[in-house]
Amino acid sequence: MLNIVFYFQVHQPFRLRKLSVFDVGNIDTPFDRELNRSIIKKVAKNCYIPANKLLLELINRYKGQFKVAFSITGTAIEQLKHECPYAMALFRELAETGCVELIGETYYHSLSSLYDRDEFIEQVKMHSKLIQKEFGVTPAAFRNTELIYENSITDILLKFNNFQTILTEGADRVLGTRSPLHLYRTYNGKHYLLLKHYSFSDDIAFRFSDRGWARYPLTADKFISQVESIPIPEDTEKSLYLNLFMDYETFGEHQRKETGIFNFLECLVEKVVMHEFISFAIPSEAPGGCCYPAERLYIYPSISWADTGRDISAWLSNDIQKNAVETLFELLNYIKHKGDDVLLDQVRKLTTSDHYYYMSTKYFQDGDIHKYFSPYESPENAYHYFLFAVVDIYEKLNMSKADGVNNAF
Repeated sequence: MLNIVFYFQVHQPFRLRKLSVFDVGNIDTPFDRELNRSIIKKVAKNCYIPANKLLLELINRYKGQFKVAFSITGTAIEQLKHECPYAMALFRELAETGCVELIGETYYHSLSSLYDRDEFIEQVKMHSKLIQKEFGVTPAAFRNTELIYENSITDILLKFNNFQTILTEGADRVLGTRSPLHLYRTYNGKHYLLLKHYSFSDDIAFRFSDRGWARYPLTADKFISQVESIPIPEDTEKSLYLNLFMDYETFGEHQRKETGIFNFLECLVEKVVMHEFISFAIPSEAPGGCCYPAERLYIYPSISWADTGRDISAWLSNDIQKNAVETLFELLNYIKHKGDDVLLDQVRKLTTSDHYYYMSTKYFQDGDIHKYFSPYESPENAYHYFLFAVVDIYEKLNMSKADGVNNAF
């Protein structure tokens, strides 16, 4: 049996204002409220609301045969609750169906796993508590920011009893000749690994509306035909997993409604439900359905689902990115030592990976994607705004201590 595992990332960062030296110490927050409000409302209108409604309809229509998984960051939930309560209510309604799994992660969609193990653990705890509070469930599967993974992640997650499965990228340099359709185990055998099938995932997420693509237009029939043509490894009795991992914003935002993306999803679900040898599954079901000894994978250095390299270069390939992230985590530890909770939240919002993604100076295909997502004029401007935000937080902390008042800002 081939199980399709749909996993959607729901994330919105707190984007920075276009700060200057004159803003330092003179603003209540370095984040651009109007920009963040306008973006979350636009994405909710184009994606979250219509896509959630469609998923609810499909789950009800097929009486539990259609299943999906979401990871929803803490920063996205904060903005949805404040700016788009209707979209947030639809996410809650989806969770109540029993056909939607919510995945654990870092609260702030951060790079903390690469720089601060204690902060990583704290943010995972924060996120699990948030999911329990907002949706009434405890995550049984985990995905790190942007599917970043290497061996130490499984060691750290041993501190959590609830995680059985980890989602990450099916990078060629890890798999070699092995198939991403198999369920694997981590190097220590403590967790299962579900690996993104990047070719099929990217057909939907990136190539769907590309008129220059040889397989355009992509229809549900074409997609199923391609799935059926996959060379099935060895024993056809094995439970296999076609892991389609992508940004939820694929539906209606990155691929606009006019491209037919919603109709494609609806037709694809129908084709799968009717198929004799293909079904839907969620990540937490994979360990129980594994009918073979899962091979252990040794993964180092880090992999991710970003850029063509599927590594961490999207955030750490140039000097300004490295300087920004190292400075930020120094500030984070300083804030923790000083005990200012308001400023701690602000600096944790700066751990969000997007800020460093905007500083990328890559060219060609990777560079075009970075530019698409960035709200700033250039990587250098993104870096300057970030540094002014850091200096502003330092200034506010020093001012509050000098006045003898904690949490003044």
